[in-house]
Amino acid sequence: MAESTIQQQPVLGWDKPELDLSGAEWQSSSRGLGDVQIAFVEGFIAMRNSGRAESPSLIFTPAEWGAFVSGAREGEFDLT
Repeated sequence: MAESTIQQQPVLGWDKPELDLSGAEWQSSSRGLGDVQIAFVEGFIAMRNSGRAESPSLIFTPAEWGAFVSGAREGEFDLT
Protein backbone atom coordinates (compact mmCIF):
# COMPACT_ATOMS: atom_id res chain seq x y z
CA MET A 1 0.00 0.00 0.00
CA ALA A 2 1.21 3.46 -0.82
CA GLU A 3 1.80 5.82 2.06
CA SER A 4 0.31 9.29 2.08
CA THR A 5 2.29 12.14 0.59
CA ILE A 6 0.13 14.75 2.32
CA GLN A 7 2.26 17.35 4.07
CA GLN A 8 0.86 18.55 7.38
CA GLN A 9 1.70 21.65 9.35
CA PRO A 10 3.49 20.90 12.63
CA VAL A 11 1.35 21.25 15.73
CA LEU A 12 2.45 23.84 18.29
CA GLY A 13 4.18 22.02 21.15
CA TRP A 14 4.64 18.88 19.05
CA ASP A 15 7.78 17.21 20.35
CA LYS A 16 7.81 14.13 18.12
CA PRO A 17 9.99 13.72 15.05
CA GLU A 18 8.71 13.30 11.51
CA LEU A 19 8.70 9.52 11.17
CA ASP A 20 9.16 7.69 7.88
CA LEU A 21 6.33 5.15 7.99
CA SER A 22 6.86 3.89 4.44
CA GLY A 23 8.69 0.78 5.64
CA ALA A 24 6.68 0.26 8.82
CA GLU A 25 5.49 -3.26 9.61
CA TRP A 26 1.84 -2.68 10.47
CA GLN A 27 0.15 -5.13 12.83
CA SER A 28 -3.56 -5.75 13.28
CA SER A 29 -5.31 -6.93 16.40
CA SER A 30 -4.55 -10.53 17.34
CA ARG A 31 -8.28 -11.14 17.08
CA GLY A 32 -8.54 -9.43 13.72
CA LEU A 33 -11.24 -7.10 15.02
CA GLY A 34 -11.57 -3.43 14.17
CA ASP A 35 -9.84 -1.22 11.70
CA VAL A 36 -6.80 -0.21 13.75
CA GLN A 37 -3.22 -1.16 12.98
CA ILE A 38 -0.07 -0.26 14.91
CA ALA A 39 3.62 -0.15 14.06
CA PHE A 40 6.69 0.34 16.24
CA VAL A 41 8.99 2.87 14.56
CA GLU A 42 12.11 4.53 15.96
CA GLY A 43 10.97 4.16 19.58
CA PHE A 44 7.47 5.47 18.91
CA ILE A 45 4.15 3.74 18.28
CA ALA A 46 2.17 4.70 15.17
CA MET A 47 -1.52 3.90 14.87
CA ARG A 48 -3.63 4.09 11.73
CA ASN A 49 -7.02 3.15 10.32
CA SER A 50 -6.39 0.10 8.15
CA GLY A 51 -9.44 0.93 6.04
CA ARG A 52 -7.87 4.29 5.16
CA ALA A 53 -4.15 3.60 5.29
CA GLU A 54 -3.42 6.79 3.36
CA SER A 55 -4.86 8.96 6.14
CA PRO A 56 -2.56 10.42 8.81
CA SER A 57 -1.29 8.15 11.56
CA LEU A 58 -1.36 8.99 15.25
CA ILE A 59 2.07 8.93 16.88
CA PHE A 60 2.50 8.00 20.55
CA THR A 61 5.50 8.01 22.87
CA PRO A 62 5.78 4.79 24.90
CA ALA A 63 4.33 6.59 27.95
CA GLU A 64 1.40 7.95 25.93
CA TRP A 65 0.78 4.51 24.42
CA GLY A 66 0.77 2.92 27.88
CA ALA A 67 -1.77 5.47 29.12
CA PHE A 68 -3.93 4.94 26.03
CA VAL A 69 -3.92 1.14 26.34
CA SER A 70 -4.60 1.33 30.07
CA GLY A 71 -7.54 3.68 29.48
CA ALA A 72 -8.93 1.41 26.75
CA ARG A 73 -8.70 -1.64 29.02
CA GLU A 74 -10.51 0.25 31.78
CA GLY A 75 -13.33 1.27 29.42
CA GLU A 76 -12.43 4.95 29.26
CA PHE A 77 -13.36 5.14 25.57
CA ASP A 78 -16.43 2.90 25.63
CA LEU A 79 -19.68 4.36 24.34
CA THR A 80 -22.28 4.51 27.07
